[in-house]
Amino acid sequence: MRLARELCRAQAVADLALIGSSLGGFYATALAEEFGCRAVLLNPAITPADDLRKHMGVQRAWHSDAQFEFRAEFVDELVPMACAHITRPERYFLIAATGDEVLDWRQMVAHYPGARQTIIQGSDHGLSDFAQHVEAVIDFCRS
Repeated sequence: MRLARELCRAQAVADLALIGSSLGGFYATALAEEFGCRAVLLNPAITPADDLRKHMGVQRAWHSDAQFEFRAEFVDELVPMACAHITRPERYFLIAATGDEVLDWRQMVAHYPGARQTIIQGSDHGLSDFAQHVEAVIDFCRS
């Protein structure tokens, strides 16, 4: 987040648009609230501190057999970044999949009331059909 904040500070808010998926969507929301810029959220995590607490301890990396320790202090860093309510819905574009096997799309919809929303029937957490939405994302970022 420190690096992301530095990069955001280096841009004019009118030229800044963030795109984040899953935990990246949580970060993009926190930064959009802090800097007042646009953000596109792709199956964003809404309460990652709650969701991630059950994964503490030694874990295996997603795409390899490498192991790492996921500690409580990592989760605790997320708590002050949480956004209870977005302040300006017009700055947000949510793309959520009903088939997300990791996060609940209904929680996403409820967290971004009034925001532009595209709800994909089916799909998955990785939005494997994201290519169909790229043009809309680019248009939103340019608006």
